[in-house]
Amino acid sequence: MMEEQSFSYNAKAEVIEKINSRQKADACLMGMLCCCNVLSDREILFLTENRQVSEFFAKNAGRILEDEEAVTVTEAERKNGVTLFSLTVEDRGQRIFLLDYFGIDESRRLTEEYLPKEKFIPNLIGGIFLACGSVNNPEKKYHMEFVMPTLDLCNDLGLLLIDTYGIVPKHIERKNSQIVYIKESENIIDMLTLMGAGMAAIELMNVKIEKDMRNRINRAMNCENANLDKTMKAGERQAADIELIDSTMGLGALPDNLREIAELRYDNRDISLKELGAMMDPPISRSGANHRLARIAEIAEKIRKQKGQG
Repeated sequence: MMEEQSFSYNAKAEVIEKINSRQKADACLMGMLCCCNVLSDREILFLTENRQVSEFFAKNAGRILEDEEAVTVTEAERKNGVTLFSLTVEDRGQRIFLLDYFGIDESRRLTEEYLPKEKFIPNLIGGIFLACGSVNNPEKKYHMEFVMPTLDLCNDLGLLLIDTYGIVPKHIERKNSQIVYIKESENIIDMLTLMGAGMAAIELMNVKIEKDMRNRINRAMNCENANLDKTMKAGERQAADIELIDSTMGLGALPDNLREIAELRYDNRDISLKELGAMMDPPISRSGANHRLARIAEIAEKIRKQKGQG
């Protein structure tokens, strides 16, 4: 499958780099074989656009078969400039040996009888990822998926993740392919860590932290802007009340405490009630400023009614 993001390519490189024993390599190759494009004693065909994945498959299949030339690799240049690697095991006896070695048949089922030891299951999952998995660049979106060859294998992988690691993936059918996918960033981090792609997991965590921080800042700014807008609208409405009072009965007719806040508000329409209260002499609380402006609003409303405007 096509490597859409360098993030996915780097994650696969990490998975391969962490395989440092025969048992890990066997478990990984088993995962890759399960997801071969064709798998039977008549034909084994594995397609990939990743050179490292191709080399890993050929090297380890050759090791098990004790024949470095057991896997035939051909390269084809696609129109988009990507190289497609086609890997085949030409000898029928070697195909049968390889299938028997892992206890795999055409059903490709991950039967408990033939699963590797639990400590090597992460490498099995890593092999499935190398063969048919991808993970998006987290800067764009959180998404990991496995394009599985059969629905049964799709279910086997899902149950393996749920029962062994508590990771609950989802399933969808797309263009006759069975897709196991994960969208939760925490689960993708767990999957990358599990398979050995620790640096990719850390990169995703850092992106998530930055995104969360940006989102918090944006929410705070939006809230602040909304409050500022609300304050300005209230200030304009209160200034209109004060203008009405001044043009009719005059501000001098107001009690001293109301006249003082009316004059302050008229000259400071865009400040908050708390800031307005602090400018009073002596200073008053936000609720005190709100109460006095409410009384001014009542006076203005009475004037409007008397003038037939209310």
